[in-house]
Amino acid sequence: MQTPEILGIIAGNGVYPRILAAAARKGGVKKIVAAAFTNETDPAISQQVDVVEWLRVGQLSRLLKFFREHKVHQAIMAGQIAPKNLFDLRPDVKALVVLAKLKQRNAESIFTAIADELKKADVGLLSATTFLEGELAMKGLVTGAKLSPAEDEDVDLGWSVAKEIARLDIGQTIIVKNGTVLAVEAFEGTNDAIKRGGALAREGAVMIKVAKANQDMRFDVPVIGIETIKIAAESKLRVIAVESEKTLLLERDAIVDLARRAKISIVAR
Repeated sequence: MQTPEILGIIAGNGVYPRILAAAARKGGVKKIVAAAFTNETDPAISQQVDVVEWLRVGQLSRLLKFFREHKVHQAIMAGQIAPKNLFDLRPDVKALVVLAKLKQRNAESIFTAIADELKKADVGLLSATTFLEGELAMKGLVTGAKLSPAEDEDVDLGWSVAKEIARLDIGQTIIVKNGTVLAVEAFEGTNDAIKRGGALAREGAVMIKVAKANQDMRFDVPVIGIETIKIAAESKLRVIAVESEKTLLLERDAIVDLARRAKISIVAR
């Protein structure tokens, strides 16, 4: 891929947009233009980019106009939008028209529709892992003790169930303990699914997070960050299993340190 001179970032929550901006700068991008969302994007993004525009979730016309003004032709979606904000959506006319055409409203269908509108405005969406290839989980044990045979079996079970719910566009995370599925991620997101599963398990549960079989790498890419590890530690999880080469481990050194202290094994397969 030829490095774009100007890069647009559609910045959701968490550290992902800031890490991406820093990596893009290091990768030779001259100008970074960020569309940020009130009550969602970390305000610290403004220190990492050249131009930032604060929008409400749902202001699609303003997003397209902003990118047009700054001659953005390549953009990356980084970070999630909290599900509650998708329900508090006050869409502008353009977004209303786009949403009205959707039979199903889930992350995949909404983001695909937005990607189509960006394309019409001559803005191509790059893979969400662009500039962050070094942060992808490689196959094998990332940190922690080797899994026991029982834990391996729980990963096998969770993997097949997680792949199925991902195929159905429900979620991508499963919590399992001793051959029993305790929690299935839906619209609430990974961290709340961990809390539910962890509370039922009390301790020693296994979390499995996978990519969809036909994962669109432009959005909704599986991500493990510090917050996920903190919640996994509070929920006394024993294992986190992720899909290799399709899952971003953001701030890897900090993740590994936190997991080690909480005696959590992270494995990619």
